[in-house]
Amino acid sequence: MTRSPFLLSIADYMRVRGYSKRTIHTYIRWIKSFIIFSRKRHPSDMGRDEVAAYLTYLAVKRKVSSSTQSLALNALVFLYDKFLEKPLGDVSECHRARRQQKLPSVLTPSEVQSLLSLLSGKHRLMACIMYGSGLRRIELIRLRVNAIDFDFGHIRIWNGKGYKHRIVTLAPELTSALKYQIEKVKILLEEDQQSAEYAGVWLPNALARKYPTAQYELGWHYLFPASGLSIDPETSKLRRHHIDESLFGKVLRDAVKKSSIQKTVTPHTLRHSFATHLLQSGADIRTVQEQLGHSDVKTTEIYTHALKQGAQGVKSPLSSLLGRD
Repeated sequence: MTRSPFLLSIADYMRVRGYSKRTIHTYIRWIKSFIIFSRKRHPSDMGRDEVAAYLTYLAVKRKVSSSTQSLALNALVFLYDKFLEKPLGDVSECHRARRQQKLPSVLTPSEVQSLLSLLSGKHRLMACIMYGSGLRRIELIRLRVNAIDFDFGHIRIWNGKGYKHRIVTLAPELTSALKYQIEKVKILLEEDQQSAEYAGVWLPNALARKYPTAQYELGWHYLFPASGLSIDPETSKLRRHHIDESLFGKVLRDAVKKSSIQKTVTPHTLRHSFATHLLQSGADIRTVQEQLGHSDVKTTEIYTHALKQGAQGVKSPLSSLLGRD
């Protein structure tokens, strides 16, 4: 990631406090970018004005999206408020990137069925879980075996977006495929344990301390493991990580190319379709909000807006005209 003692100390600070590897990597990247933009001045010698200038540069010169600018701001607020203990205060004077509300791309039920028919094995199961339970892609990739509860028919999502936990529905039709996948994970684990160097699956520090043998237990291993063992860059120990996040997206794109679907489809499209189809079937918006893990119902309301488009919203005046013929 970096060899800078200052940035390494920030990474260590975040790691001890339970931040995910993904968040640590992202925050360090933005903090490093801020330092380079500021001609390598030390952040402790800078403050609100320099941060505002950097955020303006991102919006005006680099033309980043509103969400990207907000992510950079979050990283710098963490740096100053938490690590340096020098709160930034109000940085509203910076130029804000424009946020354009996007209507989600949604598949029809028949399009979902067509797409699933072009997938097989674990990739079909992954797509079924995303569409059937409304998971984010990273939540799907990080699922552990013990997140699946067959008795109560749900999936437990730990440390989702915003480090929040939630419970989502699990389609009973996936039981057989899930049990088969878990059996494959079990076989891999047994093979891995034949190696004296195998150090078990990666666990957050707090869990590893509380349950010292958990890293060798089936329940804590990833539901969709990587095809091979690899060295953990933090500990230099031999582990089996989860499947690469980008791989599922590539498999999905290849399936869409083989289909007759003309829409832009990403893994997140399956989540959008889950929410839209739930609302179409009569689910109330609060229920959908909880399933998706949205902190604000306004975020979920984008799906009600999508439903109101076209034939399901305003009646076209052409229909009244041609209906007379």
